[in-house]
Amino acid sequence: MENGGYTTLTRQTGLMREMRVIANNIANSATTGFRQEGVIFSEYVSDLDNAPSLSMALGNVRNTSLEQGALTQTGARFDFAIEGAGFFIVATPQGERLTRAGSFSPNAEGELVTPSGNHVLDSGGAPIFIPPDISDLSVAADGTLSTGGRPLAQLGIASPTEGTELLREDGVMFRADGATEPALRAHVLQGFLESSNVNSIGQVARMIEVQRAYELGQSFTEKENERIGNAIKTFFK
Repeated sequence: MENGGYTTLTRQTGLMREMRVIANNIANSATTGFRQEGVIFSEYVSDLDNAPSLSMALGNVRNTSLEQGALTQTGARFDFAIEGAGFFIVATPQGERLTRAGSFSPNAEGELVTPSGNHVLDSGGAPIFIPPDISDLSVAADGTLSTGGRPLAQLGIASPTEGTELLREDGVMFRADGATEPALRAHVLQGFLESSNVNSIGQVARMIEVQRAYELGQSFTEKENERIGNAIKTFFK
């Protein structure tokens, strides 16, 4: 394969990855707490002996959007949304994870959990116990849960520090590849859920752009293959 073919192949591979990411964004446009992703392309340039340099594109890095999603009022006392930066801290079998999906409920033992049964952690990293007989649960802006004016626990809310990468492990759960810190400016709302921050119209428009770019690359590959084939036929006549 000639250099032009390698260059086109790397670009096509990146476009395929981006198409899968866009399709996943659109599919989760109605998923509570979902964070939109994008693909970052990088360029690799190599010097060649007695020839112009060779440039290849690599689309292999995903970028997570941290933009605020719309807040929807549910009225449910165990539904929480974060206004501003920060993530709820959740304990999973693989370790602590971060999420913006705040649809929680007490389990049979009275511990606050996610729909998947993972424990929601407080600011000290411990599970949150909700007494079964309370009916007036309220939450302060800093995430402090209380009943009858008596504090019960404070929701653990953290933000990745600068340079820390968020790695998606499922639709709404992230692993921080690095350090986190308390999100002191986060504002917690009770009876609200944060919607997906996917810009559906923008994603559909981007999907069309990626599809057209892929088709152009495919057309170039076919013409290049035809050119090489004709050259071989001419050479062996």
